[in-house]
Amino acid sequence: MSLALLFLILFLLLVAGAPVAVALGLSSLIFIMLEGMPSVVVLHNMVNGINSFPLIAVPFFIMAGHLMNTAGITTKIFNFARAAVGWMYGGLGHVNVGASVIFAGMSGAAVADAGGLGNIEIKAMREAGYDSDFSVGITAASSTIGPIIPPSLPLVVYGVIADTSIGQLFAAGLIPGLLMAMSLMVMVAVYAKMRNYPRDERFQFKPFLQAFGAAILPLFTPIIIVGGILTGWFTPTEAAIAAVAYSMFLGLVVYRTLDWKRILRVSMDTVETTASIMMIVAASAIFAWILTANQVAQMFASELLGLTENKVAILLIIMLIVLIVGCFMETIAAITILTPVLLPVAVQIGIDPVHFGIILILNLMIGLLTPPVGMVLYVLSKVSGVPFERCVLATAPFLVPLVAVLLLLTFIPALSMWVPVAIYR
Repeated sequence: MSLALLFLILFLLLVAGAPVAVALGLSSLIFIMLEGMPSVVVLHNMVNGINSFPLIAVPFFIMAGHLMNTAGITTKIFNFARAAVGWMYGGLGHVNVGASVIFAGMSGAAVADAGGLGNIEIKAMREAGYDSDFSVGITAASSTIGPIIPPSLPLVVYGVIADTSIGQLFAAGLIPGLLMAMSLMVMVAVYAKMRNYPRDERFQFKPFLQAFGAAILPLFTPIIIVGGILTGWFTPTEAAIAAVAYSMFLGLVVYRTLDWKRILRVSMDTVETTASIMMIVAASAIFAWILTANQVAQMFASELLGLTENKVAILLIIMLIVLIVGCFMETIAAITILTPVLLPVAVQIGIDPVHFGIILILNLMIGLLTPPVGMVLYVLSKVSGVPFERCVLATAPFLVPLVAVLLLLTFIPALSMWVPVAIYR
């Protein structure tokens, strides 16, 4: 009965518009008081929830993304992507996807991609004659590549909660991220043919070299981060710090687009974003502890395996649950709550925790593109001036290739496991 009350209070608080951290923390506190537990349990679990060395990477990856946006590095990335693929059918649609792939190797957050590159991409697409709906739709869909290709903030949080190698998770995201990009580019090509969208002039080697030369130093960022982690030079936390240092070097010394006033503003933005994430992680840790202490994972596994022992059916049920939760809950909170409940079930039916992590995060990224939460859609609505409802409709067709990739990854584990197995095992 108390568990039912816990979920009811959480649901009512979320519906009432309470911040996710407040809803999770308050519902957990009420449950603990009703159960007669000492209130110190709340503080103890909140501290334990964020007392993790790998989580130090979170503020540094956030800061690296902010620095790149502020220093104008995203513009150079966009120009390089345009020179590389702007000549293809779908022109700037492909550029949009390509730029997101490159930026994914620098930031690892969908909202940072949407807020940073999104402004540049949508403006350029409108000026070139693309309609606003298509521009917003492809920008929203391509932003979800960021948390799959390393570095990835959601994968860091999942790795901490699941006690799984973050390096292996990062390696596992490489092929899935590229598959997402390819599927979206196919969708762009189909749209371009149907609507006769413009494209740039045929590929020209000289402009490509010029754009590459202007972007070569920023392009080293994903090499430093991903290469450093996969070769063992850096831990993910050290790689995040290196990304910040390199971004500051580019902005202060090379391009001179940063000054200490802007760095202070970036630092304040980073503190604000990090604080909100850590509050969610801390509050979610209490909620997750309650679920673990009450053996919710075991009860869920028993009920699920009682329905069917078919691995495919269980995977589909888990995917459906995550997709629904992703529509209503912020990504970090969903990871913190769902992982302790669903991961034991996945392991019990023979799914590797690394593989499950990629499936979980991609599921939740699709949730970022769906109402009522849809954080990416809210950001793009603000950036583009397109009403939120239109953003939802514009993005809906691009969910098809993302769901197709999700199904491929779910039922062909080698697509995500080949790289980590080759490097680490």
